[in-house]
Amino acid sequence: MSKTAEFINHLAEGQKYKKDSIILGTGVLDGVPVTGAQIKIALKTMNRHGLIAGATGTGKTKTLQVIAEQLALKGVPSVLMDLKGDLSGLAQPGTANDFIKNRSEVIGVDYEPMGLPIELMSISDEKGVRLKATVSEFGPVLIAQILELNDTQQGVISLIFRYCDVNHLPLVDLKDLKRVLQFITNEGKEAIQKEYGQVSSASVNTILRKIIELEQQGAERFFGEKSFEVEDFLRKKDGKGVISVIRLTDIQSRPKLFSTFMLSLLSEIYETFPEQGDADQPKLCLFIDEAHLVFSNASNDLLEKIEAIVKLIRSKGVGVYFCTQTPTDVPDNILGQLGLKVQHALRAFTAKDRKAITKTAENYPDSPYYETSEVLTAMGIGEALITALNEKGIPTPLAHTLVRAPITRMDILNEEEIDAVVENSGLIYKYNQDLDRESAFELLEKKMTELEETQKKAELPGPKSSTRTTKRTAEDASLFEELSKNTMVRQLGRTIFRELTRGILGSFSRKR
Repeated sequence: MSKTAEFINHLAEGQKYKKDSIILGTGVLDGVPVTGAQIKIALKTMNRHGLIAGATGTGKTKTLQVIAEQLALKGVPSVLMDLKGDLSGLAQPGTANDFIKNRSEVIGVDYEPMGLPIELMSISDEKGVRLKATVSEFGPVLIAQILELNDTQQGVISLIFRYCDVNHLPLVDLKDLKRVLQFITNEGKEAIQKEYGQVSSASVNTILRKIIELEQQGAERFFGEKSFEVEDFLRKKDGKGVISVIRLTDIQSRPKLFSTFMLSLLSEIYETFPEQGDADQPKLCLFIDEAHLVFSNASNDLLEKIEAIVKLIRSKGVGVYFCTQTPTDVPDNILGQLGLKVQHALRAFTAKDRKAITKTAENYPDSPYYETSEVLTAMGIGEALITALNEKGIPTPLAHTLVRAPITRMDILNEEEIDAVVENSGLIYKYNQDLDRESAFELLEKKMTELEETQKKAELPGPKSSTRTTKRTAEDASLFEELSKNTMVRQLGRTIFRELTRGILGSFSRKR
């Protein structure tokens, strides 16, 4: 048997799948693409997470695009966090040329350009469906970790949430959270101290400063209503999974906001989606481009939270894929959870680069056909080392792969095309409306105004009946109780569920 035939057989033996799969490309042997050596990924294992890595300009974003396309064609929806603005072209068909046709022929696939159903979304000022969440939905554990609070300050945040729960004060946005913090050290100090004990003004002031820091990164646009329902990520159109492209090009300089959003999204999906069990394909896949922005600015507590959710979320049928320059950008504890690894070329310009390449090579299975460290620096654009998990959870053979070309546009949409996608959205009218219902800020301001007016009337000259004095004294003393009598719209459905699951998320941190 020739070396080429052995190579084809070697790959085929490691990719025997009983269920459906997607084709990413074909194997390369001695620098030559081999027809008949297709590299396939089992849909059944796509909830085991993955990594797409490589130096700038090596094609990793296009590989991400290819995987999202193939999933959509199989009816699997996905969420793409687009920090560079490269992925909106998924809505339009690609352009066939001789290079792409020849590439597809070698791989053994037909090249059929087509646009796919996409939804443009944003957490800032970009055009698209606005994604928002309330402070209450985050819960005290996530809020404390996002703000990087110490144990004492975390206790204050927990007290705030408890106080607002008991007294029916909805925490919708950061304005509400700041107002309650001010209240417990000023007007409501005595009532809080009587019920919960003394609260340090220094701790409250520190928390307020950290909230202001978060606001400066644009978080005030993200916290609010109407809250996004993650079930809307699971839509299909004409049998194809809808690709939700979250446009984040204007927050690259605000990594804390990005980390906040990503963690809240993972937490929301984990809390909301039911257990799926051992399904034939994932329910949803999330692709996080420029993933180093998540990890390089995250606190240890935040990293532990992300690690815990990544471990658990796959049981909900959700796969998480990190796209970054080197595997070392991803913490080892998370890297060990990733089933699919797509490694594009790395560049060895410095001694540090060479050390990173050596370390990267150690993360991949040995192969009788490759010296991994050498292949890492020799691959061209659109080529990658790929290994995944077969249906039994065993790593597939490492393969130097010629990756197939995207069937959608490999460029961005123009402004008119973006406007057309937004106008045809089925979610714009559901979420793109500014809501500012009566919440903690308004309720406390209203109560303080009423109290001041009552006190002014009581101080007017003239006879004062003992009944009125008694009434005023009772009102001053029972501000805490009166707050609970206000009628307002309580958090419904999902918020009630989140209250029950806060303890679950909190347990992640306590198990350190």
